[in-house]
Amino acid sequence: MAHFKNTYLGNLRTESIHLRSGTRIITDAPVDNHGKGESFSPTDLVCAALASCKMTIMGIIANREGIDLTGLTCEVEKIMAANPRRIAEIRLTFELPGKTLSEKHRTMLINAANTCPVALSLDPNIKRVVTYNF
Repeated sequence: MAHFKNTYLGNLRTESIHLRSGTRIITDAPVDNHGKGESFSPTDLVCAALASCKMTIMGIIANREGIDLTGLTCEVEKIMAANPRRIAEIRLTFELPGKTLSEKHRTMLINAANTCPVALSLDPNIKRVVTYNF
């Protein structure tokens, strides 16, 4: 079980510390919501977590099947809504440059990615557009 400690640093900035490793994440409010936009916003981290989770689950399957996913990238676009301010849409584009996958492996990876815990935890009203270019 992961344990974190969050601290409000002032000026719409927070710090999260992963207690086991000491890794730190700083968040800053975005420019369009009274912040400086000097770091990830909390909603940016939600979207980044979705991409990372999908990649991790694909990595588990890839390791089992002997597929090399080194170099897999995901471009993330977040679209916000107002009233209430929330994430309305997340667009993910996965790229695996220079590698060709069989249709079987491609299907296995996509199916696995769709079952990642972050994806299953997000509000179903958040629109998700996911493109897999591999």
